[in-house]
Amino acid sequence: MTAATVALIGPMGAGKTSVGRRLARHLDRRFIDTDSVIAAEHGAIPDLFATVGEGAFRAIEREVVQRELRTGAVVALGGGAVLDESTRAALADCTVVLLTVSEQAVADRLAGGRRPLLTEGIASWRRIAAERDPVYRALADVTVDTSRRPMTTIAAELAEQLQASPASPRARQQEESST
Repeated sequence: MTAATVALIGPMGAGKTSVGRRLARHLDRRFIDTDSVIAAEHGAIPDLFATVGEGAFRAIEREVVQRELRTGAVVALGGGAVLDESTRAALADCTVVLLTVSEQAVADRLAGGRRPLLTEGIASWRRIAAERDPVYRALADVTVDTSRRPMTTIAAELAEQLQASPASPRARQQEESST
């Protein structure tokens, strides 16, 4: 596998942090959760949404994501980070892993959490996930469903797959088109 950053994308509750931590250990890399970085540098995300609004939050998120994607780590992005055009461009230099999850599995994962965009509960999640899905799929080199298997197993299998692949499909495609 190349030294490219491994970026985990997907809807809220897909397991980006859980899989990411385990994947980083398997790949002997640092793990970075961009939502945690934002919270450490700027305060809790629900509070940011309440005080500065989603637009200002997205500007902060863009800066943090772009910085962390240059680290060569395993980086978990917030669900909406891919909405930013410059973030999508930065992901071209990464191996992008899309984590998906069924509505049934995510309902338990999201219970009791403070997620500012889930004003209507699972109905909000369903709408947001459907809107973002085409963007996620267009960016993904690898897609893994996290609905029914242990995160430990998913991370181990994903590490094996990434180590066996010399470069992401998008990177190979770019190399072929430049020759």
